[in-house]
Amino acid sequence: MTRKLFGTDGVRGRANTDPMTAEMALRLGAAAGRYFRRDGSDTHRVVIGKDTRLSGYMLENALTAGFTSTGMNVLLLGPIPTPAVGLLTKSMRADVGVMISASHNPHHDNGIKFFGPDGFKLNDGAEAEIEAILDGEITLAKPENIGRARRIDDGVGRYVERAKGTFPSDLSLDGLKVVIDCAHGAAYKAAPEVLWELGAEVIPMGIAPTGTNINKGCGSTDTAACASAVIAHGADVGICLDGDADRIMLIDETGCVGDGDQLMALLACGWARSGRLSGATLVATVMSNLGLERHLAGQGIALARTAVGDRYVVEAMRAGGYNLGGEQSGHIVMTDYATTGDGLLAGLQFLAEMIRSGERASTLLSVFDPLPQLLRNVRYEAGADPLSADAVRAAIAAGETRLNGSGRLLIRKSGTEPLIRVMAEAEDADVMEAVVGQICAAVEAAA
Repeated sequence: MTRKLFGTDGVRGRANTDPMTAEMALRLGAAAGRYFRRDGSDTHRVVIGKDTRLSGYMLENALTAGFTSTGMNVLLLGPIPTPAVGLLTKSMRADVGVMISASHNPHHDNGIKFFGPDGFKLNDGAEAEIEAILDGEITLAKPENIGRARRIDDGVGRYVERAKGTFPSDLSLDGLKVVIDCAHGAAYKAAPEVLWELGAEVIPMGIAPTGTNINKGCGSTDTAACASAVIAHGADVGICLDGDADRIMLIDETGCVGDGDQLMALLACGWARSGRLSGATLVATVMSNLGLERHLAGQGIALARTAVGDRYVVEAMRAGGYNLGGEQSGHIVMTDYATTGDGLLAGLQFLAEMIRSGERASTLLSVFDPLPQLLRNVRYEAGADPLSADAVRAAIAAGETRLNGSGRLLIRKSGTEPLIRVMAEAEDADVMEAVVGQICAAVEAAA
């Protein structure tokens, strides 16, 4: 069964444009409600969280109408991080969790992600079944069986306590100055509070959401402002979250950025030394740097690669019994603590390592020497298929020949935006630049 509506991370698009319309959200809620009420009982419930986008109000109300129309009771969490939805879906014994967010995308985009009763994101098969229900006639509840909706006021507080509980009880952040950039997003309340309660001196940024400023000039995809703040305040480290707080980028005391690969290397090696790394394996995607793979091999740690998307990382982790994985883009998944990527929890693990080791952030974020890597995005028109063009295929083949085993080439469509992502790694940076440039030019001509 194939999926047309769902991408690599739920349903996503421009707000008030198909498929991110109130009408579609209502039908999607009804279809998901029917999917999770297949046993016919009357005790089903759904938790719904959202980030701070203006369109979140519209989609939240529409989803609520859809779920209640099929007899589901709805618990509304309000603005809350994506990993908190996974946590609360399980702890509140809900049948399904929903997060309304487009993650790191601009405010005019939005998305809908589903979590199963175990707190993990739904797999491809479940999403395909929901789509099949959506395409047919959805059976609604009888009038006396329509669901109810209520606000849950302490969802953020529950998440704050869970986050603090993942930090080693014998350590404190006393004496550490931390800049936290919340991207005007879902963690604007929770993240500064957690750090402050653990003892850090906190310099908060991105904590004044307007509905249209999420991820704008801030957060994990635009780290310049945080880097400047780290320098200006003489901070020990900067933590940059994205709009729904499932990603992290770290800024060292010199203002340099440490990406997900460096953080995964630090955690994997540390966990392996202490016997915590399940299966002596880190799970990462095809985007992670070849330097990471080489470094881990030298430490006796395997790197299992997956398709791009934290959900595929999690699926591989669960299948193999592994407890650490993530993406270069900053999704860090630690299944000992959470069911999905959690930027704040990953940041706390990094801070714990700073305290334990006494090392500066710049040292801890230089675990391995990455190969030169270049990623460029080429936008294409809806309906186009540039990767099928003969000229593009020829350019890709020529690039692979030129790299000749001295690097890697990865070309793929984004699962969340109409972009072709062209990535290359090579020991020779000039060759890498030339290869990427030629492929991008071919894609642009075909787009």
